[in-house]
Amino acid sequence: MSNLERKVAYITGGSKGIGFSVAKTLLGAGMRVAISGRDIATVKAAAAQLGDSDQVLALQSNVVNLGDEELAVKEILDKWGQLDVVLANAGVGHFAPVDELTEDQWGSMINTNLTGVFHTLKASVEVLKVSKGYYMTLASLAGTNFFANGAGYNATKFGVVGFTQAVMLDLRKYDIKVSTIMPGSVATHFNNNEPSEKDAWKIQPEDIGELVLDLLKMHPRTLPSKIEVRPTRPDKK
Repeated sequence: MSNLERKVAYITGGSKGIGFSVAKTLLGAGMRVAISGRDIATVKAAAAQLGDSDQVLALQSNVVNLGDEELAVKEILDKWGQLDVVLANAGVGHFAPVDELTEDQWGSMINTNLTGVFHTLKASVEVLKVSKGYYMTLASLAGTNFFANGAGYNATKFGVVGFTQAVMLDLRKYDIKVSTIMPGSVATHFNNNEPSEKDAWKIQPEDIGELVLDLLKMHPRTLPSKIEVRPTRPDKK
């Protein structure tokens, strides 16, 4: 997908953090981008920061609901007539010892982080077959490294990694490329963090944007299907 001019991307959870930075990077490469989130006012505000309405589309969608994602894809097609790149980025995290983790917290993570990733693909896969496009998931190093207080989050991210790798094998025959990106600590608002100078040692959201762009520019014959990315110097935290 070396020529990205006028290609169309859809990013869930695109109003801030990693999703917002990926959107900004792709727009800078000449693409058109739709971003979605649960609160349309927040998404519209983010879209206004990114660019004009010819290049950016704000969508309300809760990935927990397949119907929301199907409607989002329909709106993208109604506006631009194509969809080339999908990044399933929406996610939530609740961290507690397993004996204190509530059923609601467990369900929230499973429904958003894991089922939501499936819904995003289910809503877009037929369109990606037409465009011979690219489907990406935003997983985490928590999808391969378990830690205390992470039982629910680990379960979802291990699931996303396994899901995405199996999807890669299912869809490669349609010339759809599939990758999962697994970052370590990123300077975002995730888990109620307020990014500041204290996060300078972390991966920055724009770094993930550059990584996504690099994947899209990769020669079609080559597929980095699982990418781990981590801070270079975590000892500086």
